[in-house]
Amino acid sequence: MIRKLLNTDIDRVADIWLKTNLKTHYFISNQYWKSNYELVKEMMSQSEVYVFEVDKMIQGFVGLNNEYIEGIFVSEEMQSCGIGKLLLNYIKDKKDRLQLNVYQKNARAISFYQREGFIIQCKGLDEATGEKEYTMLWKQK
Repeated sequence: MIRKLLNTDIDRVADIWLKTNLKTHYFISNQYWKSNYELVKEMMSQSEVYVFEVDKMIQGFVGLNNEYIEGIFVSEEMQSCGIGKLLLNYIKDKKDRLQLNVYQKNARAISFYQREGFIIQCKGLDEATGEKEYTMLWKQK
């Protein structure tokens, strides 16, 4: 089931955020993610976030800022089970266009978004990490 984030969900969602970033973005210092943990928790309560829940346990979430996807995160044990696609389809039904940034070294994410109809718009640099990234765009047909 997909639903809006509740304040009581924030610890679980932030935990998924941290664990996923530490594993997926191995090319960025662990300290970077850990030092942003509290800020991310604070921002989640003020953002448009949808969670995917199975048996009352959150297994993934998507964060939005208007048409910008802040991220799609799925718990490690539930990755590659279709949850990311379900979350993405859920927000595609709500928006006419979506944009996101993804690190160039995150080939798995780039491949996922391309399969889901996103195209690379441009290359850039994430100032906070010094990592190269792509800006990707999806438009409703």
